Amino acid sequence: MTSEFFDQSTATFADLGLRPALVKRLADRGYLHPSEIQQKFIPPALAGLDCLGQSQTGTGKTAAFMIPVMERLGDSGQDPQILVLCPTRELSEQVAEESRKISGDGKLEITVVVGGRPLRKQIMEVERGVDVVVGTPGRVIDLFKRKSLSFSNLKAVVLDEADRMLDIGFRPDMEFILKNCPTERQTLLLSATLPPEVERLASRFMKDPIRVDISIKNVASDTVEQFYCTVDPSRKIPLLIHLLREEKPKQAIVFCRTRRKADDLYQLFRDRLKQVATLHGDLPQSKRDRVMKSFREGKVRLLIATDIVGRGIDVSGISHIINFDIPEHSDDYVHRIGRAGRLSSSSVGRAFTFVTQDQGNELTRIEMLVNRMIPEYKVEGLDHYTPRPRRRHV
Repeated sequence: MTSEFFDQSTATFADLGLRPALVKRLADRGYLHPSEIQQKFIPPALAGLDCLGQSQTGTGKTAAFMIPVMERLGDSGQDPQILVLCPTRELSEQVAEESRKISGDGKLEITVVVGGRPLRKQIMEVERGVDVVVGTPGRVIDLFKRKSLSFSNLKAVVLDEADRMLDIGFRPDMEFILKNCPTERQTLLLSATLPPEVERLASRFMKDPIRVDISIKNVASDTVEQFYCTVDPSRKIPLLIHLLREEKPKQAIVFCRTRRKADDLYQLFRDRLKQVATLHGDLPQSKRDRVMKSFREGKVRLLIATDIVGRGIDVSGISHIINFDIPEHSDDYVHRIGRAGRLSSSSVGRAFTFVTQDQGNELTRIEMLVNRMIPEYKVEGLDHYTPRPRRRHV
């Protein structure tokens, strides 16, 4: 039986060909029924095949790639056997944390190597001996060139969110790393979208990869109620305040296109709300870590963020996403709203996107991507207007 025939509600990890001891360990840690990406990705990856998966953050992809590569690990040695590349520090930390949870018994040494953290400490951890290295391409190369990190014993290389790594300029670093890895290795690539750049990378560095496509639009449609709000730019802040008062979110993220806008909103709300914070790439890493820790613990209820850190946010309690600025790229819309309605949450999230008069075409592109018409959420008394007619091709 292949994974395509599994019923997600009844399938178990035992159905995927995992050892009974691992199945029990996963169950002890709350992993009972595999998600769709796990059902389809784990069996071929467990067989040692190269796999290319299309799936967004929040669908269970970390367990989808870590469970099979951990299952195939040999005896521990000095040099790492698994290398996971991520686009951001936050996502690297998240992947490492999830990997430790999966490994469970503490026998695996898992180290994070990212910029913005003390280099010497990372060097010492790697040189002491490590099984799994998770990190951003730049810092991985730094340690490799210092001869602190060796690729010679790698059995598997994972490219997590490959499209985002390419978007932010990591192509040369990714290619350098892959060229210096052993030829006989397993390569797993996960990406929310598969643009030509990702396809070229896969064709160059992967061997006849098995393709696993978890529709990005289905994820967006099934787990989040989506709305758009027509609003004049000058009325965005009153609309945001209205939504927060009416919706009373358990925990919300407000997404902005720019760091300056995120800071402006934070300055506006910090004197009105105690549980508000901002998160963007200009903040020192120590500050970003503190913000994320507070957000995960529920101490921050309103987080104002930019897309650069959006994919590193994996918190189950998020009930609302508000796109204060419509995303520049349609794909980022799905990543943003995917923060709500997480796997570990039984409730459906709600997402609101502010659309100005000249952004009708951008909204239409988003509707085409998620394959549905997004209803309008109307609020009286905020000087709304009727947007330009939009052609619906969904």
